[in-house]
Amino acid sequence: MRMLLKVQLDTPTSNDAIKNGTLPKTIETALTELRPEAAYFTTQDGYRTAFIFFDLEDPSQMPKTGEPFFLELGAKVQYTPVMNADDLRKGLSALGGG
Repeated sequence: MRMLLKVQLDTPTSNDAIKNGTLPKTIETALTELRPEAAYFTTQDGYRTAFIFFDLEDPSQMPKTGEPFFLELGAKVQYTPVMNADDLRKGLSALGGG
């Protein structure tokens, strides 16, 4: 299932990761594991934030995909199922009607 993984980094922990050079490696390792369709980085609510769109094949993958952000960056992690336009068309057509 296509997921949006929202990762909000703890500021002091991510500051330390930037200073000691581990942040780029942590992000790159996570992206290599996730093989995302897209990944965007910004700030939201005053936190460094990543929006990562990837395929979650099984819910049992959630610890593997989220724990690096929790453990290494003190992040808040949120999973949200999402659809692309084709998925939406398919879902709406299954409703019948017009």
